[in-house]
Amino acid sequence: MSDPAYILVIILSVFLAVSLLLSIILLIMVITFFKRVNSVAAAVQATAENVESVVSGVSKVTSPMIIAKLIMKQFNQAAKGKGK
Repeated sequence: MSDPAYILVIILSVFLAVSLLLSIILLIMVITFFKRVNSVAAAVQATAENVESVVSGVSKVTSPMIIAKLIMKQFNQAAKGKGK
């Protein structure tokens, strides 16, 4: 092989080594990113479950309150009608 061929082989091997190093670094960054996304998704899911339980509890309390309010309104209207 001639000198230019050796130089070309050296340049290509350096380029290949740099490309391999950059691809490994990029792969590590992508894995780290997906781990963070996974943890954020888990936190969002936990928050959604907490909100769902709060809404369920509130709906159990408000339904009887609304019914009681309507019944009291009917009693008050009946009492006003008898008083006249």
